[in-house]
Amino acid sequence: MEKGNLTNFFNPRTIAVIGASDHLEKVGGILMKKALVSKLEVIPVNVSHDTLFGKKCYKSVLDYSGNIDLAVIAIPAKFVAQSLEECGKKNVRNVIIISAGFSEGEEDPEKLIKISKKYDLKFLGSNCFGICNPTRKLDLTFASTMPRNGKIAFISQSGALWSYISDYGDLGFSNFVSLGNMENLDFNDFIKYFSKDKNTSSIVLYVEKFKDGQEFIKVCKKAVKRGKRIYAIKGGSSLIGEKAAVSHTASVASDYAIYQGVFKQAGVIQCNSFLEMFEKASGKKISLNKYSIPLGKSFILTNAGGAGVLLSDYLSRKNIELIEKPMDILGTARSEDYAKAFDEIKKKDFQNLYIIVTPQSMTDSLDIAKKIIEFDVELKIYGKTVVAIFLGGKSVVCAKKVLAKDGVLCVDAIEELS
Repeated sequence: MEKGNLTNFFNPRTIAVIGASDHLEKVGGILMKKALVSKLEVIPVNVSHDTLFGKKCYKSVLDYSGNIDLAVIAIPAKFVAQSLEECGKKNVRNVIIISAGFSEGEEDPEKLIKISKKYDLKFLGSNCFGICNPTRKLDLTFASTMPRNGKIAFISQSGALWSYISDYGDLGFSNFVSLGNMENLDFNDFIKYFSKDKNTSSIVLYVEKFKDGQEFIKVCKKAVKRGKRIYAIKGGSSLIGEKAAVSHTASVASDYAIYQGVFKQAGVIQCNSFLEMFEKASGKKISLNKYSIPLGKSFILTNAGGAGVLLSDYLSRKNIELIEKPMDILGTARSEDYAKAFDEIKKKDFQNLYIIVTPQSMTDSLDIAKKIIEFDVELKIYGKTVVAIFLGGKSVVCAKKVLAKDGVLCVDAIEELS
C-alpha cells in the first residue's frame, strides 16, 4: 500500500523531540543534542521542563504555534498513544517512535495503527533506532558516529547494526532507516522511496521478516529497473537465530528457503554475511584478520539484537553448539548492565562466551572492556573462554587495545571468526 510522501523523515525543516531531555545519557537527551547539530528548527517537548538547551520547551506539540514536519517520540510506552494522537491533531504527518513496548507486549500496537489511519499519518517503528541522513547532517539515532556522505541507503530491522557499520570510516551513506516493529511503515515503503532518490545507487537490507512478500518482489523489481542495486542478508537462517529474531523485534522468521526464493524473484542479491553485503554495495574491500573459533558449547551476550541473530546464524553454520538463544541487554546497556549480566550467566553450562558490544552514544566501551577483563579472569578458573566482539571502528579502538593487552580475544567483526 502506498504510504504517501516520506520526504520529511529525511528532509524535515522542523523537528519535535517528544521526551526531550538535558540528560545526555538518556535517549531523549542524545536525540536533542543530535537534532540541534542539524541546524534545523528543533522543538523540545517534555511536561517536566520549561527550557532545554536554551530553547522553550513545550508540554505538547499542540502548544507550539508553527508547523512541525517530523516528530520523534522517545517516552514510556504507556504515553505514546496520547502523544501520537496529539501529533495527528497538530497535522504532523511523519512520526518516528523510538519507544518499545508494543509488539513486545506492554501496550497494544493496534492503538497506534488506529491513530495513524484516523489522521493519515505515517509512523516509523515502534521500537526503532531512528533515521540518519548524512547529506543533511541529520542523525536521529543514538549511534556514536555520523558517517560520511555516500550512495548507500541502509534499511534495517536492527537499529544497533547501524551503530556498528556507521563507525567504519570508509563507507558512505545516503540514508539509514531503522524499521523496528513495522506496525505501519515497512521495507516496501522505503525501498519505493529510495528507488526514486537520486543520491542512492545501492540499497542494502537487513531482514528478519517481511509483511508482504509479493509487494516486496514488485517494489524491488521496479527499483532494479530504475538502476538501483539491492543487497540483502537474512537474519534468522538457523533455528537458534530464528528464536533470537522472535525475541528481538517480535519477528517470526519463516522458512529460510522461502526468503531465498523471494530474493531471487525480486532481483535482490542475497549475501552470506553483513560485511560481504557492504563490500558489494560499496565496491570496497574490508580487510579482516582471521581467528580460529574456539570449540565447545557456546553462549552469546549482546547489546544489539540483530548482531546476536547474525552471530547465532554464523556459529550455527560453523557447527558450534549454542546452549540457548542470545541474551540481549539492549542498546542502552552500560558497563554496570554487562556486569549484572555476567553475574546471571556465569553458572550457565557453556565453554565459550561471546560478548557483543556495538558503539552507541551511551556505550562506555572502555569500562565495558575492563568489566570483561575481570570476568575473563573469573571464567578462566573454570576453563572457560571469552571472545569479545567489539563491532565498529574508531569508537572502540581504545577498548580493543585494553582487551588485547590483557590477552582477551577481541575481534572487529563476526566474520573474523573462522
